[in-house]
Amino acid sequence: MKQETLPRSWTAADSAHSYLQRFVGACQVIARNRLALFGVIIVGTWLLTALLAPFMATHDPYEINIAQRLKSPSADHWLGTDYLGRDTYTRIVFGARTAFQVAIGAVFLGAIFGIPIGAIAGFAGRWVDAGLMRFMDAIIAFPGRLLAIALVASLGGGLYSLYIALGINSIPSYARIVRGVVMSQKQKEYVEAARMTGESNWSILFRQVLPNCLSPLLVRVSLDFGNAILAESSLSFLGLGLPPPTASWGLMLKEVTPFLQLQPMAAFFPGLTISLIILGFNLLGDGLRDVFDPRQYER
Repeated sequence: MKQETLPRSWTAADSAHSYLQRFVGACQVIARNRLALFGVIIVGTWLLTALLAPFMATHDPYEINIAQRLKSPSADHWLGTDYLGRDTYTRIVFGARTAFQVAIGAVFLGAIFGIPIGAIAGFAGRWVDAGLMRFMDAIIAFPGRLLAIALVASLGGGLYSLYIALGINSIPSYARIVRGVVMSQKQKEYVEAARMTGESNWSILFRQVLPNCLSPLLVRVSLDFGNAILAESSLSFLGLGLPPPTASWGLMLKEVTPFLQLQPMAAFFPGLTISLIILGFNLLGDGLRDVFDPRQYER
């Protein structure tokens, strides 16, 4: 008599294997997109630069040497020096740490407030949705850069002022993205099944519906990193960002602007760095959008 075998139960090893397959599939999608792969390389390189800045630097980023001011690139100063004789390469390296620090804080603040607002608005609907979305519309009504300038000017310069200014500016985008996904998900069968089992609305929203918002949120986060770095550079260039002598790419551009005729290379390298990292995050966002497109895995 042939013995019937019962189906094997789902284990943690199966879950880990499923996540590994998804990760491998995502890497294959990115590898097929050369521009996305280029974006990953750019962002990864600058992230490592930010983490390893003390080991990659060739000089003290704050060391002033007037005798070496506005020097062209050389063996001693790979990218030249600024108007105070500080090494441009070293300050760009430490500027990467500043850029990522500001971007992480701003994106975290925007997401931690925007995601719950959008989730509650989309799931509750009616007057709750209308009230929260009108509040988001009021924030959007102000031009992004102008709102950031007003907030930084009122709060004073500094790292935490940039967190607040850039974070508030990005809250509506997270709220709208999450609201749209939640509204499409709350009508599906698994939500009705969860209600029938007696789960509370809060449990359904934050444990079952909200995880389905992960894909568009990751794309938004990658783009917001680039936007936050560009905004910080713009504010620092206007004198509203981090105070001197902080190693900031925007502040480096501001400081050498009066000396462009004497040494244009002093502004070229910080400007190129900003453009390159913004390009990297935009290409990474496009790559993540391809990864989360189910049609990519059918090819």
